[in-house]
Amino acid sequence: MKRLWLLFAQTATILLAAYFVVTTLKPEWLGKRPFSGTTISLIEAPASVSSAPASGSFSAAAKKASPAVVSINTSKMAERDPRSDDPWFKFFYGERGNQAQVGLGSGVIVSDSGYILTNNHVVEGADSIEVTLTDSRHVQAQVIGTDPDTDLAILKINLDKLPVMVLGSSDALQVGDQVLAIGNPFGVGQTVTSGIVSALGRNQLGINTFENFIQTDAAINPGNSGGALVDVNGNLMGINTAIYSRSGGSMGIGFAIPVSTAKLVLEGIVTEGQVRRGWIGVEPNDLSPELAETFGVKTLQGVIITGVLQNGPAAHAGIRPGDVIKMVADEPVNTVSELLTSVAMLKPGISSKFSVLRQDKELSLDVTPGLRPKPVRQER
Repeated sequence: MKRLWLLFAQTATILLAAYFVVTTLKPEWLGKRPFSGTTISLIEAPASVSSAPASGSFSAAAKKASPAVVSINTSKMAERDPRSDDPWFKFFYGERGNQAQVGLGSGVIVSDSGYILTNNHVVEGADSIEVTLTDSRHVQAQVIGTDPDTDLAILKINLDKLPVMVLGSSDALQVGDQVLAIGNPFGVGQTVTSGIVSALGRNQLGINTFENFIQTDAAINPGNSGGALVDVNGNLMGINTAIYSRSGGSMGIGFAIPVSTAKLVLEGIVTEGQVRRGWIGVEPNDLSPELAETFGVKTLQGVIITGVLQNGPAAHAGIRPGDVIKMVADEPVNTVSELLTSVAMLKPGISSKFSVLRQDKELSLDVTPGLRPKPVRQER
């Protein structure tokens, strides 16, 4: 028995060795094409890195994100015309009813508790706010809080089994990344458009007080305001806010508030009822050659202070008119917008280092910011 088993093992070994030699040296005998010996080195992106689907389709991202994007319809009672009781006015113009003003926008459900992110200008001054989900459910929404400085607002609805958008990392976005814009343009119904990130950190546009926009060429139109800008994995990257347009429609230049900013606003309003931002009480200006010469400054980098509020945080810290602020909490600042944003990110009541140039002398000052006053509401 042992001899038979040994013979079987030796035969099998010889046959396997012969098969290996033939497949290596003469694969054509077995009807196989010879292997060229060329290898391909593949670099596989981690699951967390955005990349376009191999098929070129964004259906998976749209399917994941779309249910959490809602349509927002607002109404506001029209102000009564004081001349409506005038008989002569009625004679010439007839009876004029006071029709409610209606508005349209979008929003993003970011919590199963019913919190919705949208734009402040979508719900500002509204008497009634109705939210419509993609499953056709309608519900009245309550305004939890608004932040006009970033044009964001937080709504809340009371419904069960809500779809929720996954928050991505807008800080990881790069110019050229593909993105989708989801919203309800012109009230035609939920629409998904695609494009790329055209630019990052757009500011000085005159849209908000604190501007750090993501610019995209994904089509954004009236009604998209408050909707979602998502990556190819369906994660929220920003809240669509504004467009540059001469016609009122999309011209390939749209702006979205990064989700990093929206998250700070959401947490501040929900937990504290307001967004707590730093404030130092100065009048800043971009440093020009004329201002540098006027104040005797020998640099063109930084933001020059032309006015300091008496008894304000900056005054208490020793900042004077003519000083040039170059860094805030180890972050360089070169424009007024950057200075405002950097100071706003500071926590009120907690001291921070400011790098200041006074003529030709470098100073390091400890500044304890106060709470930024609420902005005066302006009529749009």
